[in-house]
Amino acid sequence: MAQEDKFAKGVMRIAATQQNGICTFKRAYAEMSNYVSLSAGNLALSTTRPGEPMWHQIVRNIKSHDSSYTNFIAAGLLVHIPRVGYRITDKGRRSLT
Repeated sequence: MAQEDKFAKGVMRIAATQQNGICTFKRAYAEMSNYVSLSAGNLALSTTRPGEPMWHQIVRNIKSHDSSYTNFIAAGLLVHIPRVGYRITDKGRRSLT
């Protein structure tokens, strides 16, 4: 499974635990380690965003790569909410079971 897919699946799992189905960026950054095993590379500090681990960028890339056919947004599993995070869709919930 590609890095981005692992994190998108983590976002879906976090969102599924929320009554409103939304995984905010803040919640993703706080809870992702409960759903995804973070590697040393994931935890390395970003060279473009000081003080931020690389995996935060991977979470944001879910939206950045939404035109790719393998992307969870393109597949209808997540919806991007600008400046907030992601909402899991009904299709996304069904895929978790």
